[in-house]
Amino acid sequence: MTLVGLALAGAVKARARELGFDRVAVGPAGPPEHGPAFERWLAAGHAGTMDYLAHGRQDRLDPDRLLPGRRSVARYARGRDYHDVMRPRLVELGEYIARAGGADVRCRAAVDTSAVLERDLAARAGLGWIGKNTNLLDGALGSWFFIGVVLTTAELEWDAREPDRCGTCTACLDACPTQAFVGPYALDARRCIAYLTIEHRGDISEADGEAIGEWVFGCDVCQEVCPWNRKAARAREPALAPGSPFPPLEALLDLDGDAFRSRFRGSAMWRAKRAGLLRNAALVLGNRRDWHAVPALRRALCDADLEVRRAAQWALDRIEGADAG
Repeated sequence: MTLVGLALAGAVKARARELGFDRVAVGPAGPPEHGPAFERWLAAGHAGTMDYLAHGRQDRLDPDRLLPGRRSVARYARGRDYHDVMRPRLVELGEYIARAGGADVRCRAAVDTSAVLERDLAARAGLGWIGKNTNLLDGALGSWFFIGVVLTTAELEWDAREPDRCGTCTACLDACPTQAFVGPYALDARRCIAYLTIEHRGDISEADGEAIGEWVFGCDVCQEVCPWNRKAARAREPALAPGSPFPPLEALLDLDGDAFRSRFRGSAMWRAKRAGLLRNAALVLGNRRDWHAVPALRRALCDADLEVRRAAQWALDRIEGADAG
């Protein structure tokens, strides 16, 4: 490593903090160490219907396909809804690296919509270790952050790796409502509430519907019980704060396409799509067995989306069945 590389790495980290990132580290951008495990995970079907993971597997297994000649990857951790917040800052940081590194330096910014195994790269860069709940863990932030990437051809000094500090703890594995972990460090997404409520399209089985409990979007149980999250500070970035209170679930069921777009476009909940979010709302109302939700659920029986109609009927059956029992 040259003095120029050392100085550039320091300057890059300083600029990243000026842009508002909580953590920054530099590490190798070669083929990910967990690439073979990722291949086995896909082969076992644990990705469920997330077909995009398999479609982009070659890019994920070789960052050089995204940026030929890459040497380093800088990693950053931020708060809750990062796509719109992080990407412009990552691009700006990449432009800074290119200007500071010289005319031949090229960079590419990426978040989790790009075909990179960002968690693996982040661990190798020293931003934390991969915990038994499959999340990246930082000693101060826990797992309450998202990861962004700047691939670069600039030669930067790499940071030291962090050791695995999970020890004998199995709190995350024991607390999972659907027993989605097939073992430490291994998650079957098909049984994960976050997958079911965000990524899965179509009907949800009766058993999984019951297991969803009160989760309308995502699930944080394996993070909430993690001892490393007990001291995690709240996000400081104003853009990550909730814009408005979450509406009552009955009101969600009355949202047409235009109302859904107006309320949720630009937020993380957009990922579930209207049909998915309304389906989830109906399932939760069924789990609550609250008769006050019956009028909204009956209106949802005429919804344009079949999965919403079926979820509403499932919820009504639970509510009426509970009363009959």
